Amino acid sequence: MPNFADVHFKPEVLARYGLPDIAYPIASPDVKAAVDARGELPLAMMLHGLQVSTRDGDTEWKRYEPVMSRLAELLVPVDKRDGISAAGDHWWIEVGPVDLSDKLVTVQRGGNLIAAIAPRNDGRLRIAVFRPLDAKSAEYLKGLGQVPHPEHGVCMRENNWQYALDCSAGNGNHYASERGEAYLSYWEKGLGISWDGTEVPAWRKQMNLTARPAAQVVVEMGVHQSVSEEAGPEANESALDDESQSAPKPPAWRGKRQQRRTVQARFIGCLLGGAVGDALGASVEFMKRTEILRHFGPNGITQYAPAYGGIGLITDDTQMTLFTAEGLIRAWVRGCMKGITTYSGVTAHAYLRWLRTQGERPTCDIDFGFDEPGWLFQQRELHHRRAPGNTCLSALRAMGSLGEPARNDSKGWGGVMRVAPVGLFAWRLGQQESPQEAFRLGTELAALTHGHPTGALTGGVLAVLILALTDGASLSEALTASKTVLCAEPGHEETLRAIEMAETLAASGASHQVAITKLGQGWVAEEALAISIYCALVARNFKHGVILAVNHDGDSDSTGSITGNLLGAMLGVKAIPSEWLEPLELREVITTVAEDLYAFKDWDIGEYSENAEMNQRVWQKYPGF
Repeated sequence: MPNFADVHFKPEVLARYGLPDIAYPIASPDVKAAVDARGELPLAMMLHGLQVSTRDGDTEWKRYEPVMSRLAELLVPVDKRDGISAAGDHWWIEVGPVDLSDKLVTVQRGGNLIAAIAPRNDGRLRIAVFRPLDAKSAEYLKGLGQVPHPEHGVCMRENNWQYALDCSAGNGNHYASERGEAYLSYWEKGLGISWDGTEVPAWRKQMNLTARPAAQVVVEMGVHQSVSEEAGPEANESALDDESQSAPKPPAWRGKRQQRRTVQARFIGCLLGGAVGDALGASVEFMKRTEILRHFGPNGITQYAPAYGGIGLITDDTQMTLFTAEGLIRAWVRGCMKGITTYSGVTAHAYLRWLRTQGERPTCDIDFGFDEPGWLFQQRELHHRRAPGNTCLSALRAMGSLGEPARNDSKGWGGVMRVAPVGLFAWRLGQQESPQEAFRLGTELAALTHGHPTGALTGGVLAVLILALTDGASLSEALTASKTVLCAEPGHEETLRAIEMAETLAASGASHQVAITKLGQGWVAEEALAISIYCALVARNFKHGVILAVNHDGDSDSTGSITGNLLGAMLGVKAIPSEWLEPLELREVITTVAEDLYAFKDWDIGEYSENAEMNQRVWQKYPGF
C-alpha cells in the first residue's frame, strides 16, 4: 500500500508483549514516531495498520485476526462491563449484547459473522462484535451509527436502516462474499432466517458465538477513528467515549453557568436582538455612510425609519433565521416520532418553504406537504419579499435534493446571517463541551446556499459563538473557542484573518468609523461576520453596538442582525431597548420560536410517549419534514 510502510520490531520486544514477529504496516507519516518510541511499541499505530491492510479481502485476514485481538487487549485493561459507548466527532454507538433472533443488520466477511447491529428505542444503535474489526467493518459500524446528537435519530439516509437494506443482496451480498470483503446484510426475522421465514442452517450456528469484550471493540473503533491514513505523527490518541476515559476539559467559562431563566432570556434576546438589528438597518441597507448621516444627522440612524412600507419591519435575514429555527425543531421532532432524521435535510426543506413565501419554487419536484404546512408558514407577514439575496434564491431554486450543498462558489453573507439558531439549538442539546458539532451543523446549513468555504465556515463560527455566549462565556472566550474549531477546517484562512482583524481593531482604539471601513462593507460573509464581531466587542451596551453595526457603507441590515444576535445572546432580552421591541414586526412570533427552541428538549413526544395530545399538538405545529 503506497501510504504505509512495513515496519519490523525487535523479536525480543515483540515477545515481551506476546506479539508475533511479522511486518506491521505503519502509516508513512507515523513511521518516525513509531521507530523513535524508545523501546515502547506504537500499539495503536500497529492495530490501525492491520485494520486497514485487511479491509478488502486480503488473504492475510485469518492470519492477522489473532494479532489484532492481542493488540486490542494490550490497548485496554481487562474490562467485564457488558456495554460501553463509543463515539467520534460524527458517530455514536453502544457496544453491548444484541438479540440475534430479532430484526438486525450484520457485518459479515465470507462465512464469518463480524458484528450484529440492532436499533435502540431512542434511535441509537447497539452492536455486538464477534471478531476483530477490519477497517471496512469499522467504517460500516460508524456509518450506521452517525447521529446528529447522541439521543435522537440516524443522521442521513445513506447511514440508516434503509441503506442497509438497499445495499444488501437479500440475506447476503454474494459478490462481496466471494471477494472475501466485509459486507452488510439485513435479517428481518433474526440471524439465519431468510425474508420468507425459512432457516439458513449455516448461519443459525453463529447464534452460539460469544461477543468480544466491549472495551476491546471500543478501542478498535477508536483507533481506526483517530489514526487515519492522513494523520500526522501526533494523531494517535484514542477516540473513545467510555466511562474509563476522563471527561474532556470543560471550557473556561463553564463555572459561570447561569440559571435556566437567564439562559432562556438569552435565547429570546438572541432572536429578537437579531430582528431589531435587521429592522434598524433595513432602511439604510444600500446607503453610503455619508448619505445615512445626511438623512439622519451626525449620529446616523438610531431609530426605525420607513422601509418596505412600514416601521420596524424585518427583512429576509430574520425570515430565513426563523425558518432555520423551525427546520431544526422539525428535524428533532422527526427524530422523536420517526426514529430517524437529518438536520440539514429537514432545514433545507424549511428554506424551500421560505422560497415559496417569496413567490418562487425549486426546479426539482419536492413535496412541500401543504396538507400539513406547519405553524410558521401560516404567518402571513412572512409572505413578503424583503430584498432576498440572489444567491439564496438561485441556490434554493436549483436544489436537486434536500440537504444538497450549493453548486456555486459564492461567499456572500446569506449563509452566515441566518444560522444563529444553530448555536441555541446546540446549547439545548448539551453540546457546550463539544462545539465541533455546532460548528459542523452551522457550516452545513450555510453551505446549502453558499458553496465557497468562507461562505460556509462563517456559519460554523457564528454557531459556536452563539453556543458559547448562551452558555455564559465572554465574547473573548467565545471567539477563542470558535477559532480553535475553525482552524481545524481546510480553507479557514480567510475567515480567520477577518476575525483576527476585528479583534485587533477593537483593541487598537481606532475610531469606529475607520475600523469598520477597514473591515469592509459586509456584502461577503467574512466581512459581515468581522464587522459584527467588532461592533459586539466595542459595544458599551446593546443599543450602542447595534447602532454602530448599521451606520456604515454596505449591508447594514445583515451586520445589524448578526450583531444583535451576538449581543442578545450575551446580554439577554432585557438589554434590548423597548422602543425597538414594541413596534417590531412579528415580535410575538419571534419570541415564540425562541421559547420553543429553549423548550423542545422537554417535550414528552415520540413513538413511546403516552401523551397522545402532546404528540398531536407538536406535530401539527412542527411536522417532521
